Amino acid sequence: MPQSLAKIYIHIIFSTKNHVCFLEDDDIRKEMHAYMTSILKEYDSHPLIIGGPADHVHILCTLSKNNTFVKIIGETKRNSSKWIKTKNGKYSTFQWQNGYGAFSVSYSNVQGVRNYIINQKKHHQKTTFQDEFRDLLKKQGIKLDERYVWD
Repeated sequence: MPQSLAKIYIHIIFSTKNHVCFLEDDDIRKEMHAYMTSILKEYDSHPLIIGGPADHVHILCTLSKNNTFVKIIGETKRNSSKWIKTKNGKYSTFQWQNGYGAFSVSYSNVQGVRNYIINQKKHHQKTTFQDEFRDLLKKQGIKLDERYVWD
């Protein structure tokens, strides 16, 4: 085949360092998500939706065939962290956690994941980020070692 074709969807989740609720303000959270959108597009990973509550973010995007996932996620976290520190002194200590969760999404499940991200505020009235993440890992068949996940 003379050309390479790919459309890979991925659901990415990561938290602020120590789950500090830096993104409580709706305006800064929307700005953060918009800024992350621009970073992802720059690396050929087009977001379908970015959302989440005050202490973590969910991204549903396509995965670039031209850039490695490690580069995409690293640049997104690094650049968005640098950006928010310029917004206000109260964000001067902002950091993302070191790790992340990333899960493949089939085309038939894209709308379900999209709805899941849209409903994050309601979802987190009932469950914590940690319980949500444990559940997602269990559904993906990933064993969790609690010593290395929460920072």
